[in-house]
Amino acid sequence: MDSRHVLVGFDGSPAAERALRWAATEASLRGVPLQMCHAWNWPYPQRPEDRDAVQIVRRMGALTLDDGVQLARKAVPGLDVRPVLLKGTPPGALLAASADAALIVVGARGTGGFHRLPLGSTAVHVPAHADRPVVVVPAHERARTAKKIVVGIDGSPASEAALRLALREARLRDASVTLVCAWWDPATLPGPDRLPFTDPQVVKEQAKARFTSAVGPCLVDYPDVAVEDRFVMQRAHRVLIDNARDAMLLVVGDRGIGSSPTTLLGAVTRAVLHEAPCPVAIAHERDPRAKESS
Repeated sequence: MDSRHVLVGFDGSPAAERALRWAATEASLRGVPLQMCHAWNWPYPQRPEDRDAVQIVRRMGALTLDDGVQLARKAVPGLDVRPVLLKGTPPGALLAASADAALIVVGARGTGGFHRLPLGSTAVHVPAHADRPVVVVPAHERARTAKKIVVGIDGSPASEAALRLALREARLRDASVTLVCAWWDPATLPGPDRLPFTDPQVVKEQAKARFTSAVGPCLVDYPDVAVEDRFVMQRAHRVLIDNARDAMLLVVGDRGIGSSPTTLLGAVTRAVLHEAPCPVAIAHERDPRAKESS
């Protein structure tokens, strides 16, 4: 298991508190320190003339960080908590602080933005630009009823990284892993999206071949983890969300097959983040440790 610390962003919001508790438990399971980062910045377009005003804003950030340290130590007594106060935007600060982190944890939304939005900018920009796993903890979690982790598989390099992350997390928690591969027949789509002259059986066989090729080599390294696979004809984001209703964690790649390189995250990943009933871990092909088995 990776011996590097777990990094969590904290801004004092209720969503950040939930992310902090999740990250503290994760750090304890891994037996590593928890590094907690708070970003502060002058919130106005005009530069202040009074340096004391800037220091007041900075001290407010430090107080927020102190509150987070107390919350983390209350959640997991004895945990090694290391606070970091950085100037800048929350996504920029977290990415700057993540060089030595094994995992980054953020809340689905923070103190800024619109209250009714399910996802804040940090929860999009950090997993889009990070080179290591990022866990986004939803604002309103449901009670977990099963010790299982769900992972989406589509044969892409990022989904292989997601599978290995899911297997590592399952081993940590003594949980099972549900492998979900969703395929669909373009000929069944309504309207202009419909593609004629497709053979459903060929589409299915191609998807199953990618699934088998992606899954087989990874499972060899985790013989102690119970695995169930579900191969279904359904839209990927919908089947992932449905299977994760009672899960501890849902794991996906940052972008799958067919994703546009110009978007921050793949379409399935974005949809999952907006509707997730449990914490979502986003894995990356570019993670230098993505292929490590333990």
